[in-house]
Amino acid sequence: WAAAAPGAGFSETKEFLEFFQKETLNPHAWEKKLWNLYDATVYAENLFQCPTVAYSGAVDRQKQAADIMSKYLEQEGLELTHILGPDTGHKYHPEAKTLIDQKINHIAEQGRNQIPSKIRFTTYTLRYNKMKWIELQGLEKHWDRARVHAEIKSDHELSIRTSNVTQLRIHMEAGLCPLDITKQPIISINNERLEVDRPETDLSWDVVLYHQKGQWKTAPETQEITIAKKHGLQGPIDDAFMDRFLMVGPSAWPMNPTVGDWVSNEMSHAMRHWRQQFRGRARFKMDHEITAKDIEESNLILWGDPSSNILIRKIVEKLPLKWNHQRVQTPDKNYPADRFLPVLVYPNPLNPDKYIVINSGFTYREYDYLNNARQVPKLPDWAILDLTNAPSPRWPAGIEQAGFFGEAWEWMGPED
Repeated sequence: WAAAAPGAGFSETKEFLEFFQKETLNPHAWEKKLWNLYDATVYAENLFQCPTVAYSGAVDRQKQAADIMSKYLEQEGLELTHILGPDTGHKYHPEAKTLIDQKINHIAEQGRNQIPSKIRFTTYTLRYNKMKWIELQGLEKHWDRARVHAEIKSDHELSIRTSNVTQLRIHMEAGLCPLDITKQPIISINNERLEVDRPETDLSWDVVLYHQKGQWKTAPETQEITIAKKHGLQGPIDDAFMDRFLMVGPSAWPMNPTVGDWVSNEMSHAMRHWRQQFRGRARFKMDHEITAKDIEESNLILWGDPSSNILIRKIVEKLPLKWNHQRVQTPDKNYPADRFLPVLVYPNPLNPDKYIVINSGFTYREYDYLNNARQVPKLPDWAILDLTNAPSPRWPAGIEQAGFFGEAWEWMGPED
C-alpha cells in the first residue's frame, strides 16, 4: 500500500453495532478476544506506516467509523487526516473528492518507502505478522497485544523495543539494506546489546532473534522439535478457511445416532453456506478417497467421529483430548459421547504444516449475515458442543466450553 483513503463503513464490531443496530452485546470472553482479529481500532498504530486520508459526509451516520479511528489514533500520538463533505450524507462531496484525489495522487507519486528508518507495529496474532522489514515469528500469548518499535539509528546500529514477542526476524531484500556492509551491526533490543551477522554484498540482510529464558539471543537453544503456533498455523478455527481446504465426509457408521445426524446436517450446512457467503464451491471427498497429495496441499475439514471417519480415527490419539464411544475427555472434564462433541482446529498430525478442523465450517452463522460487522469468528481454537441444544442462527449447538490452545498447541483450559 502506498496510501489508504477510507470512506464510510465500520471500523470495529462493538460500538458500531451498538450505535447502528442498537444492540446490547454480551459476548463470551473468547469472542471479545477474537474481535482483535478484525477490529481496525486496535491496530491503529500501524497507520504510522501508511499515509491515510479519511473522508466522511458531515451528516453521514457512518462518520462514526472515522471518528472512532481518530480516537484510537490519538491514543497512539497520531492525528487522522479527516476530510468532511459539508452538509453531505452517504456520498462524496465534489470539492472534498477533488481534495482527496490531490492528496492521494501526491502520496502515490512518492511511492512506498520499503525500508523506513522507523517502524511501529501492533498485532494480536501471527496471521498478521509483518510490517516492512520486521516479521514476528513467535508470541508469548496470542490475542494479547504484541508491539514492536524499531529504528535504524546509524549505518550499523538498530534499536528495538518489544512486548509479547518471543521471536522476530529482520528481513531486507537484495538492494534494500541501508547499513554499511563493512561494519559489524549492533542491535539493542529491550536494552540488551547483540552483535549480529552483517548484510551480504547484494545488500540483503536477514537476522532472526529469539527470546528464551529471559534473554534475547541470535540463535535458539537446542530443544526438541515440537509444534508451535506460527504464521498461517495459529488458529482460530476460521483461519483454516483462509487457505486451500478440503471437506472430508465420513464413510462408516457413527458412534451414535445423535452425533451422526448432527454431523450430516452441519456438514451440509457448512458446504451450502460456504457457497452462499463466499461464492465458491467447497471441495469435497469421502474419507477413503483422501490421497497423500491432499494431505500435503490442503487443510482437511474432517466431519464425523473416530468410528465414522477414517482420518479422525487415524489421528485421534495425537489430539489434545481423548474421544471414544463412551466419552469426550479433556484434561479438565469428561463428557458423555452420546451428548457432547468436540470441534477444533489443530496442526494435522499427518502433515503439521497444514490444519485439520474437526466438525466445523466457518463459525459465524445466519444471524450474522444481517450486518458484516458481525461476521467475525465466533469460536476460538476448540469448543465442546452440547447436542441437546439444536443448531440455531447463532450457534451450531450449545457451547458447553471453549478456549484457545497455547503457543505450543498445548491445552490451556476453557476461556470463560
